[in-house]
Amino acid sequence: MRYRVLGGTGIEVSAYCLGTMMFGAIGNPDHDDCARIIHTALDQGVNFVDTADMYSAGESEEIVGKALQSRGNRDDVVLATKVHFPMGDGRNRGGNSRRWIVQEVEESLRRLRTDRIDLYQVHRPDHRTDIEETLGVLGDLVRAGKIRAFGCSTFPAEQLVEAHHVAEKRGLPRFRTEQPPYSLLARGIERDVLPVVQRLGMGALTWSPLASGFLTGRYRKGRPIDLGTGRAALHPARFDPALPGTAAKLDAVEGLAAIAEDLGRTLPELALAFPLAHPAVTSVIIGPRTAEQLAAALKGADLVLDDAVLDRIDAVVPPGTNVYHPDGVWQPPALNDPALRRRPVTDRAAGDPVVGETAAGETAAG
Repeated sequence: MRYRVLGGTGIEVSAYCLGTMMFGAIGNPDHDDCARIIHTALDQGVNFVDTADMYSAGESEEIVGKALQSRGNRDDVVLATKVHFPMGDGRNRGGNSRRWIVQEVEESLRRLRTDRIDLYQVHRPDHRTDIEETLGVLGDLVRAGKIRAFGCSTFPAEQLVEAHHVAEKRGLPRFRTEQPPYSLLARGIERDVLPVVQRLGMGALTWSPLASGFLTGRYRKGRPIDLGTGRAALHPARFDPALPGTAAKLDAVEGLAAIAEDLGRTLPELALAFPLAHPAVTSVIIGPRTAEQLAAALKGADLVLDDAVLDRIDAVVPPGTNVYHPDGVWQPPALNDPALRRRPVTDRAAGDPVVGETAAGETAAG
């Protein structure tokens, strides 16, 4: 296992990070089995474990906490978790506000059975909260000893720059890491996010290296795809070979599989090695549901891709392009909420055309 320094913090982490999103109700509900997977990963040299409060509504954090407590080596593990998504019903139980983060960090500490979190990450941007508010409370948590460092996840490049500028201007601690999706099929962040991460001295912890299953080797061109099982059952349209987008993904998979075969490696091993070849990437997050999946991932930990192999990959999926569009990527709220991209009628200049306005100046309903 290789190790790298995490975003200038001086903390050394393994190049593979154990992601635990699949531990709990949405993946593997067997707590004992999940604990064995965690222990095996640690035995194999993984010292970095990533979870989030919202994974299976806190159950993943509870599994991780029990597993680390039973092992008794908390100081040997770099523990990361996240905050942002709603936890339960009711208002003000999510987001990036001081009010919520102060409350929820205590819940994460309780579930994780620890007195400190090594890396506390803001899971997504929050357009309702000033970034200064978020950076301020995270800095307070560092000073209180509840967290050691903090980062963000799935932030666009412009918001990384804004956060860095605000931190510098206001004398606040800054984000040390960013956690974006990155794979052989989704290379869009090479255009902006990864160069910004490098420029700002941050570390990148990348997720979804297997592109939601497309790089597992399970889905291949010319082979029947069962749309009723696995990932295909969750998103059948994405895996339907009759659709043009799926055909492009499967064509790319064939080209990448040929590269892996020439190396004497599996396609997943190639996929996991690829993000680590980028100088901005500190660690790639693997998210096994079973012990077999963990073993398959760790088998390729020694694979380092040389320039000749990377050139061949570039020929199949050009740098900075997405053949596959990752799930869960942050979208500007204005794309989903019309009210955020339309000037209120009362604010429009006199004479501006208003679609749907009545003769009396009122906006028609319906």
